[in-house]
Parts: sequence; structure tokens; C-alpha cells
Amino acid sequence: MPRSRPSRADGGDLLQVDRSAMRPLAERMRPATLDEMVGQRRLLTEGTALRTAVEAGKIHSMVLWGPPGCGKTTLALLLSHYADAEFKAISAVLSGLPDVRQVLAEAAHRFDGGRRTVLFVDEVHRFNKTQQDAFLPHIERGTIVFVGATTENPSFELNSALLSRCRVHVMEPVSPDDILASLHRALADADRGLGDRGLRIAEDLLRLIAVAADGDVRRALTLLEIAAELAGEGGEVNAGTIEQVLADRTRRFDKGGEQFYDQISALHKCVRSSNPDAALYWLARMLDGGCDPGYLARRMTRMAVEDVGLADPRALQMAVDAWDTYDRLGSPEGDLALAQLVIYLASTAKSNAGYMAFNQARRDVREYGTQDVPLHIRNAPTRLMKELGYGTGYQYDHDAEGGIALDQTGFPDAMGERVYYQPVARGMEIKLKDKLDALRAARAEAIRKACEAGDD
Repeated sequence: MPRSRPSRADGGDLLQVDRSAMRPLAERMRPATLDEMVGQRRLLTEGTALRTAVEAGKIHSMVLWGPPGCGKTTLALLLSHYADAEFKAISAVLSGLPDVRQVLAEAAHRFDGGRRTVLFVDEVHRFNKTQQDAFLPHIERGTIVFVGATTENPSFELNSALLSRCRVHVMEPVSPDDILASLHRALADADRGLGDRGLRIAEDLLRLIAVAADGDVRRALTLLEIAAELAGEGGEVNAGTIEQVLADRTRRFDKGGEQFYDQISALHKCVRSSNPDAALYWLARMLDGGCDPGYLARRMTRMAVEDVGLADPRALQMAVDAWDTYDRLGSPEGDLALAQLVIYLASTAKSNAGYMAFNQARRDVREYGTQDVPLHIRNAPTRLMKELGYGTGYQYDHDAEGGIALDQTGFPDAMGERVYYQPVARGMEIKLKDKLDALRAARAEAIRKACEAGDD
């Protein structure tokens, strides 16, 4: 005989349990009101424009730009709740154009029946232009209140037509103090959280979780839930438990997104501003986040030629040596070579005079086009070339007084003498500046006299 399905005392099916208990803690503790949201004070404090509009049910299409776990999905859900609108969510990672068209058709039908739809599009930056364009007429007609969520800069990733129909709200990482408040709420809430577990955890350990979450409330609640499972019912979450939970944590780092470019920008600018401590911090951050050390070595070699330049020519050789050392040793031993390099680059004298001079020379190349090489400095390997005047009038500098033929120009006739390189009074360029200032003055005088003699 087949076994009958067990039943509860109240007659209900034991298998029809409350599914909320099966959901992760982060989902169960999702804020149900604006007052329960942590962080985002700039946007959601009492009296702000966005909060006032949401509480009045007067919501608009928007793009929420911020890091993971800062509350983008929660805010979208609250928008629909306060506006008494239907909430629909799609993910640009999982959905294609047919899915978009279907949800838009359903929203149009709902709109005809007098009910609005808040359409939440997660990772909206992953939709291509055609997919993004599909939302435009529905946003204009009011069929949907569009809420796009992205971790990437919308001005780079979203097309201008979509941006023109939405307001961009920038959301920030949640502070450790605000995350700590969220953890306390989860520990105290017996209905949605862990309040019925009888857990014990010291405040300093709870703060470790808040800091390790790196601005991500969802991550913090997940870490707390894992710690609670390890401790067991009525158990204590001790330092050993926290050490296990946080053993493999990682910091936020996007190897191809805006955060990546912000951090390499910070590293470069801290080297340029001669702040070795800050530069070392950003190097460590990028290495910790998984940035390719070879990329960092290449960028620091560029810093050696662009920002240190001839104020300290040793920097370029040190950069090449550090790059070579890393290639030979790999991580973690080779990381120290990069660390020593960044300290040296940030600490030594700086000059971009060579960089600026080269850029000016390139501008003249573009402006003056293909100018003929002056006859006196042309190559004359054949008799014909010599007969045509190639090399005529060239002065061999080693035979000239002082080793330099001062009245001999090196520029095309149409350009005249130019001065690109302007050494700074720092590092080794001090000596170069003194020498070149005297030499350029003497050359200008010699050329002036030669011109006067030619006129006579």
C-alpha cells in the first residue's frame, strides 16, 4: 500500500511549509519600507526630492547606478509598493529581446486596465542598443515606469536616447556603521531574521563582518547567516567562526569596468603628486583585486617616462628592471619589485618636459606636413647627390669651436628654429637646463649674425 502524505494537526499538508524560511537571510531581511533601508542618506533622507516623490506615489523612470548590495533592487521594489504598481523584474544577463517584448506587452495590457507597472531591469548595461531602444516608446507613453540598475557608468554604457528619458540616481556603497545596523536588525528580528536562534556574537566580531562586506549589505547578511549556521541553534559566534567565514572574502574590483580605471588613475596621480604612501596603497588594492601585475608594470614604466622623465633617467631603467624581475619571479615575490618601483617613482624628482616637448614636435609635424630636409644636413652617399647640393655647407660639429656648429640649423627652412624641450629646475634637468639655456642663446645669436652676413 502506498504511504499517505503526512498532515499537520490543523489538517494542513506538512509539505506545504512556509517557503519564506527557505529563502536566504538577505532576501528575508529586504527592507519593506524606506525607513528600513540603510545608507543612501543623500537620496532618501526625510525631505529629499526622491523620498518625497516616492512617498507620494509620484514615481518616475530612472537609472540606479551603484555598487552591488547598495539597495538598487530594494529601492525598485519600494517604488512599486508606494505607488501601488505591479512590480516586474528582468535581468539583462538572462533575458533577450523576446522576453523584453513579452513583459512590455503585459505591461501595456495592464496599463489599459488602469494599473501601472514598475519594470526593473537588472544589469541594464548588458543590453545592446537595440534592446535598450525597445523600452523607449513604452517609457514615453507611461506604459512602464522604467528602473534600470547598473554597476557601470551609465554615460558610457547606456545610449543617450534612454538616458534622456530617465533620471540617473547615484547610489553609494553602504558604510560599515549602516551595515552594522542592518546586522543588528537581522539578529533581533524573530519573524524574518535570526531572532529566534538565540545566537550570541560580540559587537567587535559583528563589526568585522560589517567591514568585510565592503559596502555590500547583501554580502554582510550572507556572511552572518553562514556564521549562524556554523554556530548552531543557541550557539555562540566566536572569533574562530568569524575567521572561517571571512577566510576567502574578496574586495570589490572590476577588472574591466570603471572602478578599474578609477584605481589606476588614482595610482598614476599619486605617483605624479609624489605621495609614495598613497601610491603604494593603490598598488596593493589593485594587486589584491586580481589586477594583472604585468599591466601594472607597463603602466609604471609609462609613469617613469611621462612623469619622471629626464629629471631622473634612472627611473626608466628601474621600471624595466622591476618588470623583468616580476616576469622572472611571479607573485608574490615579484610583487615586492613593483612595490619598490612605485615608492621610487613617487619619491624621486619629476618632469614632464620630455613628454610635452614630444607632443609639441608631433603637432608641428601635423601642421607643417612633409617638409624637405635642409640641403646641408641631407645624406650624400653618391656623386649625383653631391652635385645636387646634398650636404653642401654642412659643418662637422667636432671640428667647430666648442664642439658645436652654432650657426647651423636643424629644422626645415619653412619652420625656422623651434624650442620644444623646456627642462624644469628639478633633479638632473637642472644641469640640462643650464646647458641648454646657454646653448640656445648662443645658437640664436650665431644664426642672427649669419643671416646678417648673408644679407650683406
